[in-house]
Amino acid sequence: MTQFDSKTFNPEAFGSYVETLPQPNKNELIKSRVIVADSTIKTLLSSQTGSYYGTIPFYGRIGGDALNYDGTTDITATSMETYTQSVVAIGRAKAWTEKDFSVEITAGVDFMDEVAKQVASYWDDIDTGVIMSILKGVFSMTGTENLKFVNNHTFDITGEVDSDIGPTTLNSAIQKASGDKRSKFTMAFMHSAVATNLENQNLLEFLKYTDANGVQRPLPLAHWNGRLVIVDDGMPVDTTGEKAKYTTYVFGEGAIRFADLGAKVPYEMSRDPKTNGGEDTLYSRKRMCFAPYGISYTKAEQATLSPTNAELETGANWTLVNNGKTAGDLKTINHKDIAIARIISLG
Repeated sequence: MTQFDSKTFNPEAFGSYVETLPQPNKNELIKSRVIVADSTIKTLLSSQTGSYYGTIPFYGRIGGDALNYDGTTDITATSMETYTQSVVAIGRAKAWTEKDFSVEITAGVDFMDEVAKQVASYWDDIDTGVIMSILKGVFSMTGTENLKFVNNHTFDITGEVDSDIGPTTLNSAIQKASGDKRSKFTMAFMHSAVATNLENQNLLEFLKYTDANGVQRPLPLAHWNGRLVIVDDGMPVDTTGEKAKYTTYVFGEGAIRFADLGAKVPYEMSRDPKTNGGEDTLYSRKRMCFAPYGISYTKAEQATLSPTNAELETGANWTLVNNGKTAGDLKTINHKDIAIARIISLG
């Protein structure tokens, strides 16, 4: 077997390519109810005239101590605090080139047709990577108020005697994160190694359905302490130490807001009849926004008009939604209202 332009072929006799290789990543997070469309963000950032960063107002909560109503005490008033969340447009682009000669030596296989079929799943991979970078950045935040979120929404058991996820891990993690608001959490996304560990402990309750003949059959979906379990090997694994550390994310529905902002020309083909005897290139572009509820993007360390994944992973670029004030006057959203948490375990 030899190769031309990364296409394996047999010079003597070559059959047509029969099927596409299986999609290596499941990208379940992209498909889940954790991510919901937000028309406000889309309206804010969809302009093609420079709207790459915007701010959304949040209403605060009324408060203050109640005064004694005794006929002698004056009734004084306080005002509602307002908060803001800043969001950023994320732009990505890619192109694929296929040579005419590839068709000639593979019995007429049109590789560009196959490229076109795979574009959607390719962008699912990219979007999942963007979200993983955002989550890494969010959990890298610093500062007193931000660390209340980071520390309370992280449940790290890698240094414990029982360093694998067990019967009480999930409840303990979400209680630490949100206290009496823990019911907000509805889904857990975990690596297959973690899911296998739970299954071996009989801690996963697999859903069932009854077919037309009245026979009950199991589904590949499971519950863990009442939360839906999504198994996806795209979840982070830290292999730098002696043992791998697995991150399991737990979310509530709508924990991440999303807007597909579009591009002026999302897809286009270019024909070059000269180079390599002729070749076609498919160009693809997209702009989108992923905004974790209650967390604001600061663009404190961003070099261009679209953040790279490395910049999304930078803690300085994220902060809790706040009232824009400093020092003693700073007020932030209650971290317990944010339905995002992580569990770090050895299995």
